[in-house]
Amino acid sequence: MNSAQQLQHLYWRAGFGPRPQDVAAGLSPRKALRQLLHDSEKYEPLAGPALNYANPQGAVMTDPASLTKKPVPDGTVTTPPDPTMAAGAVPLLRPRSALRGGTIAAGAPRLRRADLTPAQRKMQNEGIRDAFNNMSTAWMDRMATSPAQLREKMVLFWHGHFACRVRQPDAALSLHNAMREHALGKFPDLLLAVSREPAMLQFLNNQQNRKEHPNENFAREVMELFTLGRGNYSENDVKEAARAFTGWGYDYQNRFKFREREHDAGSKTFLGKTGNLTGEDVLLRILEQPAAATFLVTKIYTFFVNDVPNPAHIEPLARDFRKSGYDLADLMERLFSADWFYDPANVGTHIKSPVELLAGIRRTLNVKIDNDKTLLGYQRALGQNLFQPPNVAGWPGGRNWIDSSSLLLRLQLPAILFKNAEFAVALKQDENDIAPNLTKTERTVRPGAGAHLPLAPLQQLLGATPAAQQPEKLSQFLLQTPIRPENLQLAQQAAQQKESAEALRATLVTLLSLPEYQLA
Repeated sequence: MNSAQQLQHLYWRAGFGPRPQDVAAGLSPRKALRQLLHDSEKYEPLAGPALNYANPQGAVMTDPASLTKKPVPDGTVTTPPDPTMAAGAVPLLRPRSALRGGTIAAGAPRLRRADLTPAQRKMQNEGIRDAFNNMSTAWMDRMATSPAQLREKMVLFWHGHFACRVRQPDAALSLHNAMREHALGKFPDLLLAVSREPAMLQFLNNQQNRKEHPNENFAREVMELFTLGRGNYSENDVKEAARAFTGWGYDYQNRFKFREREHDAGSKTFLGKTGNLTGEDVLLRILEQPAAATFLVTKIYTFFVNDVPNPAHIEPLARDFRKSGYDLADLMERLFSADWFYDPANVGTHIKSPVELLAGIRRTLNVKIDNDKTLLGYQRALGQNLFQPPNVAGWPGGRNWIDSSSLLLRLQLPAILFKNAEFAVALKQDENDIAPNLTKTERTVRPGAGAHLPLAPLQQLLGATPAAQQPEKLSQFLLQTPIRPENLQLAQQAAQQKESAEALRATLVTLLSLPEYQLA
């Protein structure tokens, strides 16, 4: 395996693929890794006006009766009656869009979802859906364009590791940014930050964990899925940890709040340690167990290296991970620097997740998208809807990404994006009740992303390569496994166009449509 192949392997696993300019730079894998680490040092939250949703719990600025009246022609609705308003005064008007995604004024009434009228509930659903869509497209754009490739890839890993599905967009975004901030820092800081996030506390029912009636769900998943794995704790440890986490909750502003009166301050014995243990004590005690480092490194190894864990590789990494104080940047540098990372068994063997596939096409080809909301439909059809994991265990990954229907869509995507091929897919009904009861027509995704494929970077990559040899050279850039002779012949046939630009475009679409492109 030559240096260029190693470089491309590194860019695919530590990010979302190499661009032609990355290959042209001619960096060694070691220098490229240092650059990836440097570019990912700075934390930048995912933020922006389009991502704001300040009313996730059903608060509405109108009372239920207001929407039973005929709407105002300009698309506005009246605010709830103000008891301080003089009799006969005309209430202010507020744009309908403010009810869907804007900030709710202080003191506005908070209505339970069950008390909303059908029109209000639909409006709320649309606002929540729009916020989640905006968050997802903003993150996908970061993956495709940000120089902080390693941080983006690590955030995607943590997004599946700390899988959380809530209806409140602002809580989901806060959790995302907590993972983003600590993605390459010290794992104890990440674990504590995630454990205190309202989204996670709600998803795992710790808001209901009180000293009179302990709820074990949060404590169990922290150990089973986040830190230790099954077999490394007892049922009594779960019960004692749940007692330690009593009182951990959040307020109406979605901020962590410790309710001391609901906390069990009695003596507890957890993983062999006895005392008046708090939730923080439990998390620290967990990380004192050697099993924690092994569990975490194994999860990272199967995501970044190979679906099949290799204990001979994992144990030294886990030992150094513990010695470093669970330093994630140090761990990733050691992993990507290891000779075995570039073994043939680890190259071109990873099935790209839908997010990796779509972000990779955009990044490696410098693609510009007019309507990236359309891509969310294909992403969801392929089985990976960001911010909406299937369950607390996250996406299973690996071969689970591929079945007969998803493979057909994967192979057709390049033609859909770059040749406007006809391919319509009807999504399933929304499982999270964000947009329920849509018709099949409303759930059908059709071409229309407006993908622009600049050819200049690829032409520079090809340089003086003779036309007859260009398909093979492009395959070496796009594919992480050697192209089969029959597929190379298909690409060569596609290249037999009179116009060179069209020949290059046709060759690209052919190569991107091969089964080999599904692997990284």
